[in-house]
Amino acid sequence: MPIVGQSAETTDWVSRFADEVIEESERRAPGKPVVVASGLSPSGPIHLGNLREVMTPHLVADEIRRRGHQVRHLISWDDYDRYRKVPAGVPGVDDSWGEHIGKPLTSVPAPKGSAHPNWAEHFKAAMVDALAELGVEFDGISQTAQYTSGVYREQILHAMAHRGDIDAILDQYRTKKAPAAAKKQQKPLDEAEVEAAEGSGAAAEDDGSSGSAGYFPYKPYCGNCEKDLTTVTSYDDATTELSYTCNACGFSETVRLNEFNRGKLVWKVDWPMRWAYEGVVFEPSGVDHSSPGSSFQVGGQIVGIFGGKQPIGPMYAFVGISGMAKMSSSKGGVPTPGDALKIMEPQLLRWLYARRRPNQSFKIAFDQEIQRLYDEWDKLDAKVADGTALPADVAAHARAVGTAGGELPRTARVLPYRTLASVADITAGHADQALRILSELDPGNPLSALDEARPRYDKAEAWINTQVPADQRTIVRAEPDAELLKSLDEASQQSLRLLLDGLASNWSLDGLTHLVYGVPKVQAGFSADATPKELPAEIKTAQRAFFALLYQLLVSRDTGPRLPTLLLAVGQERVRALLGE
Repeated sequence: MPIVGQSAETTDWVSRFADEVIEESERRAPGKPVVVASGLSPSGPIHLGNLREVMTPHLVADEIRRRGHQVRHLISWDDYDRYRKVPAGVPGVDDSWGEHIGKPLTSVPAPKGSAHPNWAEHFKAAMVDALAELGVEFDGISQTAQYTSGVYREQILHAMAHRGDIDAILDQYRTKKAPAAAKKQQKPLDEAEVEAAEGSGAAAEDDGSSGSAGYFPYKPYCGNCEKDLTTVTSYDDATTELSYTCNACGFSETVRLNEFNRGKLVWKVDWPMRWAYEGVVFEPSGVDHSSPGSSFQVGGQIVGIFGGKQPIGPMYAFVGISGMAKMSSSKGGVPTPGDALKIMEPQLLRWLYARRRPNQSFKIAFDQEIQRLYDEWDKLDAKVADGTALPADVAAHARAVGTAGGELPRTARVLPYRTLASVADITAGHADQALRILSELDPGNPLSALDEARPRYDKAEAWINTQVPADQRTIVRAEPDAELLKSLDEASQQSLRLLLDGLASNWSLDGLTHLVYGVPKVQAGFSADATPKELPAEIKTAQRAFFALLYQLLVSRDTGPRLPTLLLAVGQERVRALLGE
């Protein structure tokens, strides 16, 4: 069954795509499993923008699976792509990796200290771990394995036989058209030019081997240096005899393409070939792939040469990052799903992708905004539980907390993320102190073990330790600020007395919240229970001044963690000492 029985006006985007994909799959391949796909290149850390390439089809596939249909979510690991450049800031990698540019990613050494056999496997492993934690079920396909085992041999020979047709399609979109005579003599791009073309997202002028023998949609990897800086110099359709020369090392050889497995179709031909080969019905593409002349647009024509159809392919917008600290494990690079999962539960990360349509951009918070996101998530959780959430929100929540296979593991005792972060900040890794504070939050139902608050507590602690700069961490004073205490006027001294008198009877999170907000009200002659509507505007000013005084006396700053949490963390005896009792 689908997640919710909704009218057409209120269904969420996932349900709408699932309807369309099921219908299209039945037209194309009746009775067969629905095929959705993603493609990831393990050329470096696979970032949170790439995760949208996976989460969009995953959510649709999961809805299709919930309805009782068979579905395959393919992830093509583009590990037979060329190594384009040495990414900045990757631990265990230096400039010497530049000598491998042009080789297949699986032929490049892994970073120093890695337990993995090559570059591609190193970066793929981190993504596989993250997807497992996120509950993403998929069938992984290594393009190195596909090409080097000859799986695509018939498709390669077919592409070579129809190279003229492919060239004519590509020529419609080439941004720099050369005269026919000059085109025949066009030199292949060198490494710097390839970098410029690929880095700029140009219509990729290197869309095939175009030397004196004409255009070819296939690039051999050199038999000597393993690089793809090669030019096909001749090809015989009858015998499949192919000759090439390497422009990097000068090596040349002649091979039979019907038994040669060391090369691949160029990207704009490779992608539509796979659509046809796998029978893909649904595959999204990023904004960069959806512009005129881009791979998705051109592929829509080339796929017909292989007897296939272009998938339903929504364009997805970029995913932004809010405030990632430089101390992150990505070392200044774009953060990965693994980085996000260190500081947030998988349910929250799934929800961020599920609640926005693919063409809507959004940000993933690594800064203080993560606390607001968690508050929003917890409110939604409560609304779903009491039946007051809107249907589309109920659907997004259900997609976040589990899959067709069941619910994801979750924190047993849900406490506010901002409270957990404050406790982790103040206790600086002392688990026994953290448990003491958390057990006092609700004396009527105390936390008996820190494990009850895990993994959310661990995520909040990781956020404090990796994303909050040292100058923003909370350090409780060791001794009272005698000078400040001496300088206080009578009104300030009275506010401290009112607080101290109420500590013992209000020693819980709710009690202390009522107390600290109530002191300025009582001082002004109002009840501590008075609502904002019953109070003059000046009370808010008095509250801010009172809070700033408490922060200065406790942590020598004007701001800090929420005061009720801070008071519980410091402990009643120490609070009394620091406030001058």
